[in-house]
Amino acid sequence: MKRFWTALAVTIISVCTFSGCGDNYTSIQNPTGATITTVAPTGVLLGSPSFTLTVIASSFNGFLTTTVIEVNGQKIPTTFLDTVTLQGVVPASLVAKSGSLSVQTLTPQSGAGMNGLSNSLTFLVFGQPNPLPMVSSISPASAPLCSSNCSSLKITVSGSNFLPTSTNGPSQVTFTGVATNGVETAITVSNITATQITATIPGAYLAKPDSAKINVLNPPSGICLVDCPNLGGGDSTTPQTFTIGSGAAPAAVSAAVPGEETPAVSRDGRYVAYAGEQNQISQILLRDTCVGVEGCTPSTKVISETADGAAGNGDSHSPVMTADGRFVAFSSAASNLIENAQAGRQIYLRDTCIGAATDCKSSISLVSTDTSGALTGTEAILPSISATGRFVAFVAVTAGHDGKTGGAAPAVKSSGPPSAANETNSGLRQVFVRDTCLATANCTARTTRITTEPGDAADSTNPAGPALSAEAKHIALANGKSATVLTTTVPVDDSVFLAATGANK
Repeated sequence: MKRFWTALAVTIISVCTFSGCGDNYTSIQNPTGATITTVAPTGVLLGSPSFTLTVIASSFNGFLTTTVIEVNGQKIPTTFLDTVTLQGVVPASLVAKSGSLSVQTLTPQSGAGMNGLSNSLTFLVFGQPNPLPMVSSISPASAPLCSSNCSSLKITVSGSNFLPTSTNGPSQVTFTGVATNGVETAITVSNITATQITATIPGAYLAKPDSAKINVLNPPSGICLVDCPNLGGGDSTTPQTFTIGSGAAPAAVSAAVPGEETPAVSRDGRYVAYAGEQNQISQILLRDTCVGVEGCTPSTKVISETADGAAGNGDSHSPVMTADGRFVAFSSAASNLIENAQAGRQIYLRDTCIGAATDCKSSISLVSTDTSGALTGTEAILPSISATGRFVAFVAVTAGHDGKTGGAAPAVKSSGPPSAANETNSGLRQVFVRDTCLATANCTARTTRITTEPGDAADSTNPAGPALSAEAKHIALANGKSATVLTTTVPVDDSVFLAATGANK
């Protein structure tokens, strides 16, 4: 079994240095001050003494001599070094507890709407690394098969390194079997010591023959995804078998094995989307980690499924998620997700209804399409999504003259702004952006080609997808040799523009 916590990257808040990542938008007004890109260090151990924090700004929108650093809204003593560098002393009182702090700068300004605040970046306060748990036995280790009105069953899990509490919560007991579709799922814990945990298996889990796995999961000591210190935690390497029914057969559904690709996470770290294998088919799974929510039971569900709940019949990969966790885009070769689905891999958008009104019904729609039909016969991969889910960028692999996807046929060039309509069977990889018109009145959904010349996107030996900014005003492309950030030249609609030209970095 792969490490559940590591694979899902649960309890995640990214500490990012790329544009648009890590912004907390703490001000009601739009930021009108500097644009900060980096803080150093990106985190410290809780209980640390006061320390010096360095804040770096963009050279295009830097600091004034009057700019000060704010940590969680508190101004700290600040030294101006130059227009892109400030240093401030963070008091020990601000890092006495684990969690994440917001770092921004304030430049005194005057005038309507001029608040002088920069964007904000996240700073991590973490605990000592949590240990890896060890499970030695469970009691009882089996239960009779239950046919109806099944009662829950208490079990005792024995071992070591269990955490009654930690800076990021206590240990969890997990169940992996037929009842959870092969997905490792937390069950209720009622008592915990360093060597024993009392947990409850729901009665519904006992209704089918099974050889399930019981395991213990320790959280990491902080909330982090990239450039993280050693936070410890993880799944025990010694899960125990729990048999349901006499001589139960192995679980009919294979355990979900996360794909070797990047998961997607909501801004608050609660929701994680990732690729996991079920019945030898890669599905997109959505994990509610319950991070920061009391009384919540972690759960996992399949979102690469049809309207009536049937799982996709082809592999799905590369999930991306909006900041609130509501919309998830992914690439799938399944032919049953919508009626009359196009052949090959396509980009789909799932509305999970997370945070929506109670009358919201989860739905799925095709993204890699256009009214002219120019994308018919292509395969679409590697999506990127805007903060609201309205815009989705993706790579489309067109068919060559020999009819094979990715062939090296010459491209048909066109005059005027590039669009799906004038990119015809180039046999190359192109980047497109779909305006889905989500939550937008008087809008017509359309697809626009972003790359200026056929083959601008990475080739098959250097696969790379586009990166779409939160407001869909910028898009970054890479071809394995260089990266290009496109600026605002080609209109997508009356208010959002995407570019066809840019400078290599």
